[in-house]
Amino acid sequence: MKAAPFRQFVLKVHGRCNLACDYCYVYELADQRWRSRPRAMSPVIVAHTAERVAEHVCGHGLSDVEVVLHGGEPLLAGRAALGALVARFRSVVPVPVRFTVQTNATLLDREFLELFSALGVRVGVSVDGTPEAHDRHRVRPDGTGTWAAVRTALESLRSFPEVYGGLLCVVDVRNDPVRTYESLLEFSPPVVDFLLPHGNWSSPPPGRVAGSSSAPYADWLIAVFDAWYPTPVTRVRVFEELLAVLLGGDSGVEGIGLSPSGQVVVETDGSIEASDILASSSPAASATGLHVTRDPFDAALDLPSVLAGRSGLAGLSSECRRCPVVRVCGGGLRAHRFLEGAGFDRPSVYCTDLLRLIAHVRSRVAADLAALA
Repeated sequence: MKAAPFRQFVLKVHGRCNLACDYCYVYELADQRWRSRPRAMSPVIVAHTAERVAEHVCGHGLSDVEVVLHGGEPLLAGRAALGALVARFRSVVPVPVRFTVQTNATLLDREFLELFSALGVRVGVSVDGTPEAHDRHRVRPDGTGTWAAVRTALESLRSFPEVYGGLLCVVDVRNDPVRTYESLLEFSPPVVDFLLPHGNWSSPPPGRVAGSSSAPYADWLIAVFDAWYPTPVTRVRVFEELLAVLLGGDSGVEGIGLSPSGQVVVETDGSIEASDILASSSPAASATGLHVTRDPFDAALDLPSVLAGRSGLAGLSSECRRCPVVRVCGGGLRAHRFLEGAGFDRPSVYCTDLLRLIAHVRSRVAADLAALA
């Protein structure tokens, strides 16, 4: 069977950041290769990447693709470079390209917003809820918080609804879940993403003791789910995707369901990599040895490091394959299954959390369906 093509291309347009978030998987965990890579993606690498995306689109007959401008902090690349990148892709790729930029928003001023509005670029902002919660982690190198700057940017972003993509919040189980959710709603986001902090069996996430039967992250998310369901004020992606899979559909995000990942990453130096989140566990885990100046994206489709995250049920541990909810959780994110010396052949470090969350969501939906019968 021919491998499914890539549909989302994550471009590391700038390899440094103006913040020092303590949980950052790019700078604070196992992978430190950023130190030897260029600070920014050069126009030459941008041009090669656009040509490779066009080649992939034509080879697979794709009708559209998504390009995510990432980092580091992508806005450090500057307005001119980002504008030139979007223009280059639009001139080379023969199908619609949806652009998204994920930013910490400290540099997101009106000039950037006007540029993104003109270019049709959607903006996602990372913000961790209340001022206290946000400034616990998302700080500048001198330790000062960034909440005030992010709030100002979000207030401006709300006046550009065509640009406003949504909010990304990393879960911290020390924070009140409902208060966190309600604080995000104050910015009227079109969608909220809750991200579990990246960890694995060798380096468990905060509050998660390897081998424990407790499920603090499930308890946190369940509280938010009960505040959100059944009359949501905004979209919450993790809940929407869980509901879709529980009702017999497919998931559109990695880490839920068994749909293959359609994502590939291009680093600032032009290296082609599998999901960069994998490198949070082991620097070699995301490496492919491929480069946009010499290799097509098709060359990555059959590599073991890429296939492992795209092979559905067959790519999971025997314990996961026997689990009754495996088609819903999909084994969780591959990066969260890592154990030093044993690789990724085991359940997620969040396994008990996923089980409890899925059971709760399923029971709520089943009760509603029974009431309608």
